[in-house]
This record gives sequence, structure tokens and C-alpha cells, in this order.
Amino acid sequence: MFAADFEYYRAGSVAEAGQLLAAHPGAKLLAGGHSLIPLLKLRLAAPAAVIDIGRIAELRGISTDGDGLRIGALTTHAEIAASDTVKEHAAALAEAASQIGDPAVRNRGTIGGNLAHADPASDLPTVLAALGATMTVKGSGGERTIDAADFFTGMMATSLGDNDLLTAIRVPSAAGRGNAYVKFSHPASRYAVIGVAASIGIGTTGGGWMAKIKGEPKETVCTDVAVAIGGLVPKPLRCSAVEAALKDQAPSEPAFAAAAAAVSGDLGDDLLGDVFASGDYRKAVASVYVQRAIEAAAGRVG
Repeated sequence: MFAADFEYYRAGSVAEAGQLLAAHPGAKLLAGGHSLIPLLKLRLAAPAAVIDIGRIAELRGISTDGDGLRIGALTTHAEIAASDTVKEHAAALAEAASQIGDPAVRNRGTIGGNLAHADPASDLPTVLAALGATMTVKGSGGERTIDAADFFTGMMATSLGDNDLLTAIRVPSAAGRGNAYVKFSHPASRYAVIGVAASIGIGTTGGGWMAKIKGEPKETVCTDVAVAIGGLVPKPLRCSAVEAALKDQAPSEPAFAAAAAAVSGDLGDDLLGDVFASGDYRKAVASVYVQRAIEAAAGRVG
């Protein structure tokens, strides 16, 4: 099927993109195109105008920014997957980017387009929720920052306004902590049937004055636990029950299994399913992937 007719504009800068958005209400932004073009061809989207932002240089690149990363919205999945800087500061993000689609998708698809599309089966929203990322957005009211927890509002829905442009993603450094992403991939699309990201620190507890008098050793425990799940829920979900169950526990297989089992208390009833895997099935196996993610993350602390 061919797309419905639309006006095409190419923006040369962020400022020009904003002007074009304001001048053409309901226009769609085109970045890598791997989300928008299929929607246009299927006529699930029929905007009057498409604004191509794919050649705006200021929206590309990966750099360190204080104690974290700054990733331009037009940075491709392949660039993120191959970046030594991302691997050092947010290994789970590079890991997730390497599992997106196929080489054609990874070489053209962008992180900004992926996040703005907000497909519940995407990988990157889940990772960014676990890592506590923030989105930098420019709109008619100026520039603002949105936490990942507030950016995604539902299935294929975000807090972006009609004239907003996602320009960058900032990710706090997880260096010194272990972080990982694992997923149950759909065999055809490679979308996440279930995707889980975990970030864990390991430290010691005890050692107070009484413990010192008694000669009691300090205990190694999991600290700063963050776990997010996607694929089977309309938007990435922080797993507070899993986090609480694992925090201050000694890193061990029984502790990981007990924490993973707590995910059923996080999921609720609003679960996604299809002919490949029902919502009930996804919920039944979710703990398996949660345990794999937290075990992998804990094993990478160093």
C-alpha cells in the first residue's frame, strides 16, 4: 500500500524544525524512518506534512556529560551498540541496542525516533527507565527535561507536545555498578516479548561499633537496585517489589530467585498479549527473565 499524499520538508536545524512544526499542525517528524514509514505505508498515520530531521548534525553524537552520558536523538542504534563510551558507562544500553531488529534497522533507526514512537515492545525505553535517564526536549516554551518515568505515558504515547522535539538523552553513569538487559525476543521481529533491564550495586553492611567489638565481619549485600520490565506492559515499568526484595540481600541464587518471584506483584492486570504469547503466558515466565537480568547485572559489578 502507498502512503497518503503529504507535504515534505527537510529541516536544517533544531530551530527550523521547531518553526516547521509550528507552521504545520499535526506534522510528523522523520528521523531514521523505521517506525514512521511503515505506519505511512499502512495508512495508520496520514499526516498532512512530514518534517525530515535526519540531517541535523547537532542532534547526533555520544559524549560524556558530567557524571553521565549525553546521546543525541539522531544517534543510531548501531552507533550506541558499538560505542566504548556507552559500554563503559551504561553497558545495558549498548547491549539492548545490539539486539534491536537487524543490521538495516540498527544502522538507520535512531534512539530519539525509537523513544518518541514508544512501542511497548521496544528495548531502549526499558533500559532507560532502569538507568534513570532523562530526556531533553525543545518546544515552543523553550527547553525542558523529562524523567524517563514521566516521558512514557502509555502504549505508543509520550508526554511530548505537538511542537516538541526530543533533542538528547542523558544517562547517569552506571560505572562501578553492574547493569544488564535480557529479553525474550519474538523470533520474527526481534521485538521484546519480555525485556528486563537491571542495575545493581554491591556493597557492605554492618561494621558498626558493636560489630567491631564483637569482631563480626561485614556482609556483602546488593545496593542501589533498579529493575524495569517491558514488552508485556503498555509502557516500561519499574519493578518496585523486585527492587525492595533484593535490596540489602546478599547476592546469591536464592536471593535472586526470591526477588524475581516478586515481579508478579508489580505487573498488575494490564498485560499485553497476542497470538504468539498471551498475557497470562508472559506473566508466568516474566520471573525467569527478571532473574536472568539481576544475576547478569550482579555478576558485572566491578
